[in-house]
Amino acid sequence: MAAKHKANKSEASPATPKAVVSATKVASESVDKLIHEPVRLGLLCALAGVERLSFVELKRLLSTTDGNLSVHLRRLEEAAYIDCEKGFRGRIPHTTYRLTDAGRAALMTYVNHMEALVRHANRVVRAR
Repeated sequence: MAAKHKANKSEASPATPKAVVSATKVASESVDKLIHEPVRLGLLCALAGVERLSFVELKRLLSTTDGNLSVHLRRLEEAAYIDCEKGFRGRIPHTTYRLTDAGRAALMTYVNHMEALVRHANRVVRAR
């Protein structure tokens, strides 16, 4: 019976470069996964620049379907990142959304994190 040889982890693969470990740490730490999804990020960015936007305006801006938009809006509303106001214009339902203070703070944290990641990536790429 042949003896089994356990490979040492350092023998199995070369050491991971420090820059890669550091970049992975920067990328994974405190990324708000709720905001990181492209449609939700688009929603928050669109709402950050105005007081309110209607469902129709958001749908047009993001080129998405009613169902897809509704799901993403609901997720942001459940997280208290946006506020929904339902009303009527004449007899036609009219729903508008606004970014809450919590949503603005979460978006700023996300943007700051992404900027730090880009700065780090620039340092790593330029170091080569």
